[in-house]
Amino acid sequence: MRIAVAGTGYVGLVTGVCLAELGHHVICLDILEEKINMLSLGHSPIYEPGLEQLLQKNLRNGLLHFTTNPKFAYEKVDIIFIAVGTPKKEDGSADLDSIYEVATSIANNIKNDVIVCTKSTVPVGVNYQIRQIIDNQKPPNVRVDVVANPEFLREGSAIIDFFNGDRIVIGTEKPEVAETIEELYLPLQIPIMKTDIRSAEMIKYVSNAFLATKISFINEIAAICEKVGANIDEVAYGIGRDKRIGQSFLCAGIGYGGSCFPKDTKALIQLAGNIHHDFELLDAVIKVNNRQKSLPVQKAIEVVGALAQKKVAVLGLAFKPDTDDIREAAALTIIQELLMEGAVVTAYDPVAIPNAEKVLGRSINYTTDVLSALYDADLAIIATEWNQIKHMPLELIPLYMKQAIVIDGRNCFSINEIKKHPISYISIGRQPIFKKCGSNKK
Repeated sequence: MRIAVAGTGYVGLVTGVCLAELGHHVICLDILEEKINMLSLGHSPIYEPGLEQLLQKNLRNGLLHFTTNPKFAYEKVDIIFIAVGTPKKEDGSADLDSIYEVATSIANNIKNDVIVCTKSTVPVGVNYQIRQIIDNQKPPNVRVDVVANPEFLREGSAIIDFFNGDRIVIGTEKPEVAETIEELYLPLQIPIMKTDIRSAEMIKYVSNAFLATKISFINEIAAICEKVGANIDEVAYGIGRDKRIGQSFLCAGIGYGGSCFPKDTKALIQLAGNIHHDFELLDAVIKVNNRQKSLPVQKAIEVVGALAQKKVAVLGLAFKPDTDDIREAAALTIIQELLMEGAVVTAYDPVAIPNAEKVLGRSINYTTDVLSALYDADLAIIATEWNQIKHMPLELIPLYMKQAIVIDGRNCFSINEIKKHPISYISIGRQPIFKKCGSNKK
């Protein structure tokens, strides 16, 4: 099929590249000329494992193109995907300006019948507004159908998720339109759910809100485990063996971040408020998550006292491993609180430093080497569970740090392994280990 994708952000770029990999002819559109030039040369503006290789492959075989010209993108395609951002406003609602601008641009540039699929996460009813905008401005002889087709891509594993997802949701009241979109995805052999537009819109928000709820729930249980002497790892494993509960998203830590969970939970609360429903459960989920981000600094003060002039290594800047996305990252909260306490911070991350510098500037030191971050540090805080951190030889920690004190916000290490080394170790939902931590540096 001939496909256009409006927006080359995280969702749009992954969608366009993967559809080209399926053999479709794809044109990706963006208003940023610098980004389009970069993509046309085969360079991805975002870090996502496997993405740049597929990008370059499909540029070479002629299935993938990039443009800033909406007329070139829209006038001869069968399907248009809307994948522009819907950032959070101050009141928690979604900013839909880009969505409506794309809808207007589609209406003014299409020449033939087309199906418009909304990948962007939008509140219930927005797809009907998109259709209304297009219908009011399109050529009279052109038919346009609008489909809600939410994405379920996890940053860091988006390529895997596209080709091996749990389900594909197609929201439309027209069976023949649903069949066309189903045909697009059939090679993936992923279960396809066809439903109405409003239900499809809700599925996306509810999926993310429920997963966020699981995270905040297990973090509440972790707090109780610390007080009663239980081990959250054992508790999570025990309840996760129940098929009705499942093992995923039961990892205690310092909360969720990124572009989806924080935005979508708040948007769902806003949506509920618009229909006079007080979503108390999600209010609590957000409250717990905000609290978790501050836990490492609280624990640090409890262990070492005043942090003024203390050298602190923050390990990880991205909100999760295998991405350079720092949106709503716990590390940002941790670093800002450390700076308020007067600490001297060195942050490690393998890929997210350029994005972090845009927010934090030169207020901290940066390094792409874990051991350099640890060198001469009074304290280390693990904020992202990068493999480079999880697989670091534990015997090196006391050799490099001034004091081997580690506050692990992601429970990267097993308690049994930590006990073999002269490290004071404070994690989430597990009993702390305190050892004599004088300097062992060579």
